[in-house]
Amino acid sequence: MKVFRSLRRKLIADKKIRSYIPYAIGEIILVVIGILIALAINNANLRSVKAEKEQIYLAGLHKEFTTSKSKLTELIQVNRNNYEGAKQLVNYMDMKEATVSEKEFSQLLFNSFAFDISFNPNNSLLLEMMSSGSLKDLTNDELRVRLTNWLSTIEDIAKQEADQENQREKILDQFRLNNSLRTVFDQAGISENEIGIEVRPDAPSNLDLLESQTFENDLLIFILTSIATEKSHYEPLMVELDRILGLLESEIE
Repeated sequence: MKVFRSLRRKLIADKKIRSYIPYAIGEIILVVIGILIALAINNANLRSVKAEKEQIYLAGLHKEFTTSKSKLTELIQVNRNNYEGAKQLVNYMDMKEATVSEKEFSQLLFNSFAFDISFNPNNSLLLEMMSSGSLKDLTNDELRVRLTNWLSTIEDIAKQEADQENQREKILDQFRLNNSLRTVFDQAGISENEIGIEVRPDAPSNLDLLESQTFENDLLIFILTSIATEKSHYEPLMVELDRILGLLESEIE
C-alpha cells in the first residue's frame, strides 16, 4: 500500500513537471523576446543619437567649407589683380617712351604688391573631429577620405604661397634699398588717408625702375609664381571644395 501511494505521488509529481515545462519554456521565450526587444530599442536609440550627431557635424562642416570657399574666391581675385598689375608694369617697361605718371606708377605698384597671399580656411570643427576621432562617425567613405586629405592639401598650398611671398619681398626690397616707398605711399594716397602723414612736395621719383633689368626680372618671376599659384593650386582646390560641399549636401537631411 505504501509502495502504491509512493508511486502515485511520483506519477502526480511527474505529471506536474511535464505540465509545467511548456509554461517554463514559454516564460524563457518571453524573457528572451523581452531582452531582444530591449536590445533593439537600445540599438535604435544609439543609431538615432549617432545619426543626429552626424547631422550636426555635417551642418557644421558645410558652414565651414562654405566660408572657406568664399575666402578662396576672394583670394583668387586678389592674386589675379596682383599679377595683372605686375604684367602692366612689364608692359610699361617695354615702351620706348614713358607714358605713365608718377601717380599712376605708384598706384599700380601699391595695388600689385601691398597685399600678401595666404589662404586661411575655417578648419576648427574638422580639426576637433580629427583630434577626437569623431571623423569615423561620418558614414560616407568618400567624404571621410577627402576630409582627411584636406589638411595635407592646405599644407602644400601654403608652401607655394611662401614661395610667392618670397618673390613679392624681392620686389619690395627694391624700395627698401634703392627707391622710395614714401613716394609710393604719397602718390597712391596712403600717406594721408591711411597713415596720417603729410605728402612730401619733393619726393624722389621711382620711374627709373622702368629701366631696371633686375626689377623686370623680379616682376616676371613674381608673375609666373602667381599664375602657378592660381592654376596649379587654387583652381584645383576650388574643385575639391565644390566636391566636398556636394558630398556634405548629399548627406544632410
